[in-house]
Amino acid sequence: MTVTNKIPHKGKELVKYKGIELIDKLGHDVIADVVASILCGGNVRAMTEKLTQRRIAMSNASMLMTFVETHHSGVELDDLYIVIEKELMSKKKLSIAEKNFLYWIIGLTGKSIQNVLRGDKGNLKSYIEELTESLELNKTLIIEDFGNLEGNFVIGDRNLPVNWKTFLQLSLALGTQNLALRGAEKSMYGKFFEKLILGTLLTILGFKFIKNTDTSISSMVFWLSERGSKRESDATLLLKPGKGVRFDIGFIGVGNTEISLDKVSRFEREMERGTEKHFMKTIVLIDRIGEGSRIVEMAKAIDGSIVQMSMNYWVYEIATILKESIGFEHHILSLSKEKSIELIYNSLKEINLKTFIDGIYEEDIDNEIE
Repeated sequence: MTVTNKIPHKGKELVKYKGIELIDKLGHDVIADVVASILCGGNVRAMTEKLTQRRIAMSNASMLMTFVETHHSGVELDDLYIVIEKELMSKKKLSIAEKNFLYWIIGLTGKSIQNVLRGDKGNLKSYIEELTESLELNKTLIIEDFGNLEGNFVIGDRNLPVNWKTFLQLSLALGTQNLALRGAEKSMYGKFFEKLILGTLLTILGFKFIKNTDTSISSMVFWLSERGSKRESDATLLLKPGKGVRFDIGFIGVGNTEISLDKVSRFEREMERGTEKHFMKTIVLIDRIGEGSRIVEMAKAIDGSIVQMSMNYWVYEIATILKESIGFEHHILSLSKEKSIELIYNSLKEINLKTFIDGIYEEDIDNEIE
């Protein structure tokens, strides 16, 4: 008997996303509206929360169906963990989605496998034994405090008898799954929209998107995620030979902005590309600056600039910084700040967002097990 063949196909699909699939699933116009809102001061976390809730809701339903179908196939839930242990330890090839689901049921994510099992599947048997003992003890304590639980989940022509042990097993699986998916969503949406925001921003300002390996052109170009000798920059632009800017972006809380800038302070002031040497400025994009933050002073110390994306006209501010620091000219600076918002929305109608994602972005789920 197995559990993996009882996992709904929909549940397996939801385990892992690729960034480019989001555009196809949700539609280019939907994603473009989110990008435009962020470029005008919107909060990416607030905008993606509904997407996260939708994914978690469908995954939770898939987990419940896995329990229901497993019970219907004749597997006693008292033996559920033993069946899962055998599947995980067998030589049978399991997909990443199947392995994740099995680990979620027994309360493990990728990180907890490294911490609790120390990355060794040989410790799985003792973990299962301790988990089973813990559930039995907790069930006893709960019955003493709250009394017996009796019920029945009925889905279509399937049913799942529910007692405290079943409830605890299902709660553990759902809680672990939600933790893993929320972590994955936070990472995926952050990196996904970082590329879209930077790519769209620099395209609106008239720079051409190229691969970082293309050294044939060094004027009015940019590329994403370039790795230098010290650390990775999220975007790099060249105004002309000898003058450029590195960007670091992060949708992070106000308490972590100093950490972001500390990393950026390791950027080199000079960059060699092909046979040319470029003098680079640093611009850090963060959600907002917390009260009493030292980040503005820290930025000045590295001859950098900090821009808050929570401000409505931060794209206009970027253009102003580029003008003052490297002599950049763009007609957005001849507009009022209010008109600059209109320019952003109109420009997005002409930009293919997949250009910044296809072939260069794929975010693996936090707890993916190889």
